[in-house]
Amino acid sequence: MSDSISTKSSLHSEKSEKFSLIDRTRLKALIKKELALFAEKHPQSKKLFEEAKASLHQGVPMNWMIRWAGDFPIFVEAASGAHFKDVDGHDYLDLCLGDTGAMTGHAPAAAIEAITKRLQQGTTFMLPTADALFVGRELQRRFGLPFWQIAMTATDANRFSIRIARHITGRPKILVFNWCYHGTVDETFTVLQPDGEVGPRPGNMGPPVNPSVTTKVVEFNDVEALEQALKDKDVACILAEPVMTNIGIVHPQPGYLKKMQDLAKKYGTLLIIDETHTICTGPGGYTKEHGLRPDMLTCGKPIASGIPAAIYGMTLDVAQAITSKTEVGQSDTSGIGGTLSGNALALAAMRVTLEKILTEDAYHHTIPLAKRFTDGVEVVIKENNLPWTIQQLGCRAEYWFRQSPPVNGAEAAAAIDADLDHYMHLYALNRGILMTPFHNMALICPATTEADIDKHTAIFKEAVETLLAK
Repeated sequence: MSDSISTKSSLHSEKSEKFSLIDRTRLKALIKKELALFAEKHPQSKKLFEEAKASLHQGVPMNWMIRWAGDFPIFVEAASGAHFKDVDGHDYLDLCLGDTGAMTGHAPAAAIEAITKRLQQGTTFMLPTADALFVGRELQRRFGLPFWQIAMTATDANRFSIRIARHITGRPKILVFNWCYHGTVDETFTVLQPDGEVGPRPGNMGPPVNPSVTTKVVEFNDVEALEQALKDKDVACILAEPVMTNIGIVHPQPGYLKKMQDLAKKYGTLLIIDETHTICTGPGGYTKEHGLRPDMLTCGKPIASGIPAAIYGMTLDVAQAITSKTEVGQSDTSGIGGTLSGNALALAAMRVTLEKILTEDAYHHTIPLAKRFTDGVEVVIKENNLPWTIQQLGCRAEYWFRQSPPVNGAEAAAAIDADLDHYMHLYALNRGILMTPFHNMALICPATTEADIDKHTAIFKEAVETLLAK
């Protein structure tokens, strides 16, 4: 009880300190000013948005596309490398990169060549191509798991892995971490409620059942809570990012992931590591860089240079269990797979991405640039005596409006400041920089330059000084 009270007091203190430093009236006035500037600079995007409302719900092809800093989304015309151009002719440094989907950079030449060739030869057959052999062997080499399958999205890869875990363990539940994100998987749209019980995450649209029926939720970095949740031996799998990213970058405390692995093994629970965002750590993701030993591993988004594709891998034990418990004649009605899964275009795109784009050399370029980004932001924070912090994960970095890095999802969620987020994103956007929405996060691609990073540092400094001006 005392630890809980201490944590809540600390969060309240940090939030109070943050609010006391910022003139909220001035902040709202600056947001209003930046919104007017945005509208002035983007007349063609606004026109297209208004026209789109006649046929697209809310004027966009996917509803979350309205969650950008302006009053309407920017419409993109073309992109190359780390930059894109909008329909109003403005050039942007893209630090969002399709929220990791374009971590390779936009339209990398090697991918364009391979994808174009495959398009000319046919894209989908419900049959394998020779590219599948290269992809399987390369995934073995990078991640250390012997057997692989291909899906369309990371959501699918996670959903299929969960089904496999339930099938071979005979257990009904899964375990995830508070404020996690693993795509649009029903079981994972859940958080701990104020009373400590499991319930739907805010915004969860039409959950088929209360997530407490399917899912256990604990805080990241809490070993005791994890063991308590596994003791009943009703959990088929733990689904975890090795570093939380979608509520912001939350690193594991020293030894935590080793204890997670040990507890999973102790209680007969499969460990599924989701590398969809943490592949920013290196070519083999956080798993390879830190010697993790998952039973299954999933990854999507950048794995095929922007072509929809994902992967899930497994140990020999898991593969053998699937084979022994699955009839080939029923494989097409198992709830796993899809007509377009493993299609020829996706495999060609994955092959070239793994072979020529997301290489060791690429990470040797991008990770130091993320360090340059982190250092530049940190200098501005310290110069202005702000109770903010910044975290780096490979070629990804994120700043927070709290004094110390969060250690779990609850702390990360409590640090969200919607008005400050809005202002910082909008200020950058009006000056040619796109940050990842929903976060103050930047992702670096192989085409990003030092000049790009220094541009962000300068604009970040300008935004902060404008905000704090008396």
